[in-house]
Amino acid sequence: MHETKPSVHLIARPSLNLDGLRAYLVDVRGESWLERRLAEAGGEPNAGELLVEFAGRACYRSWEPGLNPNVTRIRTDQREYFENILRSAHGSVLEHASYTFALRNVSRVFTHELVRHRAGSAFSQESLRYVRLTDIGFRVPPVLEPVREQVLSIVEQLEEFQVTAAERLGIDAEGVPFHVKKEVTSALRRLAPIGLSTDIVWTANVRTLRHVIEMRTAGGAEEELRLVFDMIAATMKAEAPGLFQDFERREDGSWVPAYRKV
Repeated sequence: MHETKPSVHLIARPSLNLDGLRAYLVDVRGESWLERRLAEAGGEPNAGELLVEFAGRACYRSWEPGLNPNVTRIRTDQREYFENILRSAHGSVLEHASYTFALRNVSRVFTHELVRHRAGSAFSQESLRYVRLTDIGFRVPPVLEPVREQVLSIVEQLEEFQVTAAERLGIDAEGVPFHVKKEVTSALRRLAPIGLSTDIVWTANVRTLRHVIEMRTAGGAEEELRLVFDMIAATMKAEAPGLFQDFERREDGSWVPAYRKV
């Protein structure tokens, strides 16, 4: 076995088809909004934030004053615009921007809790029905440090069983069909520790991210989830500062938004 440490990798973010955006905006006479945003960003806008703003303005046709007779004043500052979205709980527009993370060396304790956040999410996890356990990764939680050696000894015994059982069952012999290997591998995972390290790919929209970050960094959340979501929160604060502008990291590691349940 080997000891591991969780890591967070942002692997995908929204992208824009500027030609499509511009064609739509020309049709509704809102193209000046796009040109202004492109100029402010030096031609390289934050795609996730621009997408959310586009969706929000489409709801009210608030590209410029006068396009909607009911709108006589518009917010031109993007950060102020997002603050109004958050303050008014117009959270549906946040669902248009999604981000994908590869979460490396998290435990199945972590993933069992993460997949409960299925609204606004997509998951793809390493499968122990197909991936045989020959070198178990494991992280000793801080609270178990006083019994570290016993913990590692137990995990090493479980790993040794995985290897010797596979040998005794002969699944590496020549000619053994894949479906037999899969059946044995699937059965052996029942005797693997739930704390073993695994990988999962998680996609979530901004509305979901805001909710899960707040929930899973709170003081009562599970220790490993607090650790990983502290990293995710810091990542999103840098990635989409306008959409996470109201989040504050407290001394205890919790991330608390000014506007809840957006």
